[in-house]
Amino acid sequence: MEVLESFRRSASRRLFEYVAGPDADDARQRIHATPGPRWFAEGSPIQRVHGDAAIYVGGLTALLLQSLHPLPMAAVVDHSAYKSDPWTRLQNTSTFIAATTFGPVEEAEKAIATVRAVHDRITGVAPDGRPYEANDPHLLSWIHVAEVHSFLAAYQRYGAVPLRDDEADEYVDQVALVGAKVGAAELPHSRAELAEAMEAFRPELQGTPGARDTARFLLGGSAVPVIARPGYAALGGAAVGLLPDWATRMLWIPRVPLADATVGRLSGHAVVMTLRWLTSALPAPRPARSHP
Repeated sequence: MEVLESFRRSASRRLFEYVAGPDADDARQRIHATPGPRWFAEGSPIQRVHGDAAIYVGGLTALLLQSLHPLPMAAVVDHSAYKSDPWTRLQNTSTFIAATTFGPVEEAEKAIATVRAVHDRITGVAPDGRPYEANDPHLLSWIHVAEVHSFLAAYQRYGAVPLRDDEADEYVDQVALVGAKVGAAELPHSRAELAEAMEAFRPELQGTPGARDTARFLLGGSAVPVIARPGYAALGGAAVGLLPDWATRMLWIPRVPLADATVGRLSGHAVVMTLRWLTSALPAPRPARSHP
């Protein structure tokens, strides 16, 4: 048992550093242990979804979905080192989600301001000749919708305790607060509105060469340590299993429905349970919270 626990602690630390970066401990202390009011109450739907290991699956699904809009995809290709340095992007995203979900208002506002400042500098022209700006409220809305759809779908399938219908609506409404602060427009506030927003964006989506190349990179796992690649393959299969059929067709990702519903889901549950087991080994920061 001591050997297993030692492995668990070591693997948990490595995973934490990969996902949260070299300053992970300091960021975790600032976000979770700094006293002050939060946007969201402890145990609220957004904290349950964003604090569960199922978010690893949802995050990968979101990246695949987001790549289908040619303008944000062009911005990623032109301005992101996602292939040469994929971990930095993951670390920035995970810290942003943690800060806005769990952190004191000051920390959350700081994270929002950082993202908006970065977006202000990202402009260009897509391969089809259309100009893009990363702070375009409409494009930010697509990024938000794809992310919320993916996180919620992953939690409802693989989360520790799936949300009730009213809690799922509350989750969509809570995340809209963050999306609006980032600058997105016309955001959904319920599952019904989320489904409508997904459908409304479909005419704008394309399986471009950039999107398909991104999907191959994300699912290939070349940036993942060799020892973790079998688990990452299961994670990728679970993420693909959450994509709408039209999205996998656009990305040229083959699917076998029977395998998705059986082996795919079982391996997805196994990898999420393993991740939950690993992440629970991290020592909890000292609680020092007050809520509005």
